[in-house]
Amino acid sequence: MTSRWRLRHATTYTYARPVDMATHMLHLTPREMPGQKVLSATIRSVPEAARITTGTDHFGNVVSWLFLDRPHERFEVISEAEVESGFPPPPAAETTPPWERVVAEAAGEVAEFLFESPLVPIVPAARAFAAQSFPPGRPVLEGLLEVMSRIRREFTYRPGVTGISTSVEHVMTTRAGVCQDFSHAMISGLRGLGLPARYVSGYIRTYTPPGRVRMRGADQSHAWVGAWMGPEHGWVDLDPTNDCVVSTEHVVLGWGRDFSDVSPLRGVILGGGRHTLHVGVDLEPAES
Repeated sequence: MTSRWRLRHATTYTYARPVDMATHMLHLTPREMPGQKVLSATIRSVPEAARITTGTDHFGNVVSWLFLDRPHERFEVISEAEVESGFPPPPAAETTPPWERVVAEAAGEVAEFLFESPLVPIVPAARAFAAQSFPPGRPVLEGLLEVMSRIRREFTYRPGVTGISTSVEHVMTTRAGVCQDFSHAMISGLRGLGLPARYVSGYIRTYTPPGRVRMRGADQSHAWVGAWMGPEHGWVDLDPTNDCVVSTEHVVLGWGRDFSDVSPLRGVILGGGRHTLHVGVDLEPAES
């Protein structure tokens, strides 16, 4: 089963003083991968970029570099894409190997997702939280699914109480935050046990409550966790914010060790002073 999505992601900066020139790095193009096909993808900006180049980063994600060489007090970058997604279901949880075997087999390319990263240190509280779901000999996917469900039950989704640099320690203490926080906490716990885990950036379909009119640009970026189940089964994507396995209603931009590897937009500017930021996302079913 697959779903086809039309995506629009608009990021707008308004500056107190003119920016003389700027360079931005963008992770805004969905990733082509098994279970996801990118049918079209474009990036444009206002003012128009003097130069834009596209390539791939260390993790194989699509990355674009955009250069602006004339003064501007407002900068908007718009990414639009049409994507077909339909990630295969994971194996039956009880058929996956014991988690200790996965720890022993974690080597090669997956090993880089075992270590601390800038935003995800190995936090004892996160490790202890995850360890409750991994008694000796338990099939790895059974433990992973339980950790994901416990985060949904025991943590409170509360926008505005955390930021990009909020620590895992803080999230484990307050048990509140948003998708980035829950993903970082889960990753820290799994890595603390020796299980490879990566941060996945993307989008999820949202639904308007009955009787409400859908607002354009009201959606947001999303994040979840990729967890390795051993060489036989590979990676599975788990969404602790929504307690679900990623299937047909998620779109993947890319992945890295944590948010800092796949920030949608970061840049270096000359001038500008104080600024305001607005982000609007629309993910809608595309017409066949």
